[in-house]
Amino acid sequence: MAFASPVLLDRLAALLGPKGFTADPGAMAPWLTDWRGRFHGVAAAMLSPAGREEVAGIVRLCAAEGVPLVPQGGNTSMVGGATPDGSGAALVVSLRRMNRIRELDAEAGLAVCDAGVVLADLHETARAAGRRFPLSLAAKGSATIGGLVSTNAGGTQVLRFGTMRGLVQGIEAVLPDGSLYDGLTALKKDNRGYDLRQLLIGAEGTLGIVTAASLRLVPAIGARAVAWIGLGTPDTAMRLLRHLDAALGDAVESFELVPRLSLDLVLAHVPGTRDPLDAPHPWYALVEAVAPMGAPGPEPLLYEALRAAFETGLASDATIAASEAQAEALWRLRENIAEGEKAAGPAAKHDISVAIADMPRFVTEGARTVEARFPGTRVNAFGHLGDGNIHFNVMAPAGAAPAWLEAEAPAVSALVHDLVTAAGGSISAEHGIGQMKLAEFARLGGDARLNALRAIKRALDPGGIMNPGKLVPLA
Repeated sequence: MAFASPVLLDRLAALLGPKGFTADPGAMAPWLTDWRGRFHGVAAAMLSPAGREEVAGIVRLCAAEGVPLVPQGGNTSMVGGATPDGSGAALVVSLRRMNRIRELDAEAGLAVCDAGVVLADLHETARAAGRRFPLSLAAKGSATIGGLVSTNAGGTQVLRFGTMRGLVQGIEAVLPDGSLYDGLTALKKDNRGYDLRQLLIGAEGTLGIVTAASLRLVPAIGARAVAWIGLGTPDTAMRLLRHLDAALGDAVESFELVPRLSLDLVLAHVPGTRDPLDAPHPWYALVEAVAPMGAPGPEPLLYEALRAAFETGLASDATIAASEAQAEALWRLRENIAEGEKAAGPAAKHDISVAIADMPRFVTEGARTVEARFPGTRVNAFGHLGDGNIHFNVMAPAGAAPAWLEAEAPAVSALVHDLVTAAGGSISAEHGIGQMKLAEFARLGGDARLNALRAIKRALDPGGIMNPGKLVPLA
């Protein structure tokens, strides 16, 4: 890989104009550090194209000189996937100016969005058309469609609708040679060989730059019921989920597992929050059930299902939100867990998955193993129980300095990842590999998987210019 020459930078500046090119250190600084503050990079310039033709022009110019590119959306990566390294060789390609919703067809249930469209903006536009995009996460106010596609994002509605992989109907992208792949048409059947759409989803910008996506929309919610339920154990939570599935079927869209530790962190560090129940419980479930427009609301069914759960001992206490404000307050408790945890001190964070049926045992036994091996730590395990994805975060001992992350977290993470691998799971359920998990992926990924990824990377990006140092470990 090469550094950008003055001639190349001049050509890029001419291509993009003053709105699309900057080499000003102050203007670039916020985008050279990941949002968690773990990774810091250097770049000779930040490029902000206004459309796909400018993206293609950037890639052609840089490919000719072997200059690396780091695509970036909302800069919300949890694993340093959108941050350049410290060499200064890479140029950052920001897609934030490409923020147009090109088309929204409510009847067809399809939206075509530029890569820089913010998730919350898509939510609002779809809602105004009587539709919705059924993927949500805490960073919805800044995360962009291109980033969500490139990381195969999950969120709180995977239980019913799946990850971005299941919601992306088509993709437009600029490949590493500067050619444009136009695959936006939403085809139900297409047997023309390898599926480039699926290769680009979850590729973290290592195989090309996603410039737009065709996304599946579903009917807008007519009514919803949100409940906060006190539980005894993760195993009880899993049995409650099965019970609600049987009683309400597809109406259950979200089932989030929350330990008392998570709730305590939010109550202590996030102003304006309160405990929904009168007495504390070891575990909680946050459940949302919905009904489409014109259908009866789900609250009576959820109420009856919870009443039956009390009678059989699956639930200890519960509250069902009586208004939208109360529903949002319950969701705020879940969405601010990371904020409360961050305020409490350093933590080694793990976004892991195991088979759904094995998750309760893994949460309980894995936490016991980690806390015994590293005295004073506390495991804060929360998240999407219904799809086998838990954020298994290990909090430093009380009073530990930030340096704990550098000194102890690698060994903590190695143990957690060993436990996950032994259980047949994944060390990255929805956040990606980025640069943070690269060494662990190389250690645990397995020869067949890693060799295939390297071969694909070499074939599509022989110059290695696309987001180097992310996702694909070097051989």
